[in-house]
Amino acid sequence: QVQLVESGGGLVQAGGSLRLSCAASGRTFSTYAMGWFRQATGKEREFVASISTSGRNTYYANSVKGRFTISRDNAKNTVYLQMNSLKPDDTAVYYCAAGWIATMRPADFDSWGQGTQVTVSS
Repeated sequence: QVQLVESGGGLVQAGGSLRLSCAASGRTFSTYAMGWFRQATGKEREFVASISTSGRNTYYANSVKGRFTISRDNAKNTVYLQMNSLKPDDTAVYYCAAGWIATMRPADFDSWGQGTQVTVSS
């Protein structure tokens, strides 16, 4: 397994931007597909975005498509989530995850970070 640490969360006004980072330990980061998920209070964890090992293929939830961008830097063992045009509905704890294939299903990811809080005020 890989150890993951998220950063970059915080409080932002609606319409603002944040960039989340997820740093991974180990030398095998480039062999993992990576994903971002989020969980709002009282709701189930939901898919946000995922990216293939090379970064060539990316997938997004419909709710964030066109506003969020996932990317990775394999030399830095880091995956990013650029979030623009944020809405109050984006408020949640955001988790990064590592798995063997870039999918939308939490069950396909077997390593998870502790999460970072994103709060969007109206």
